[in-house]
Amino acid sequence: MDVKIGPHWYRNSDGIIEIEGLPQIELHLRKPEGPLGVNFAIFDSVGKLHAKVERSSMVINEQGAYDLVKSEKRFLLRMKESGKTVLDLHLKDGGHIEIPQGEFYTLKGHLLTISPKEWSVEKSKGKEGESDMKGKAVAVAS
Repeated sequence: MDVKIGPHWYRNSDGIIEIEGLPQIELHLRKPEGPLGVNFAIFDSVGKLHAKVERSSMVINEQGAYDLVKSEKRFLLRMKESGKTVLDLHLKDGGHIEIPQGEFYTLKGHLLTISPKEWSVEKSKGKEGESDMKGKAVAVAS
């Protein structure tokens, strides 16, 4: 599976996105045209679980703080009160997945920010480019 996080393409991944060495997002496609399946865990700055998405549906949503909008080709998770985007996923032609925008805490309590120009967490940054994952997980800020 090809996944674009910000401006960087991760080709031939297994659909798991590891952030700081720990799996935090899992992507599934039954067919290249969708539907897009997402498993995702959301933490706060001290590593406490605040929300959890399984098979593209909210299973934990502390105090109803998150709003999920989804379709066969899009998954958008926002903070209900502020409207701030937590994670925005798009399924493109050919089964490619793009994450152009997002901002959430890692399990280690570090803020990961994704924009069309770069992704960043702590001192790690991902700029425009391409990596062949050779069937393994995408490693962000490992």
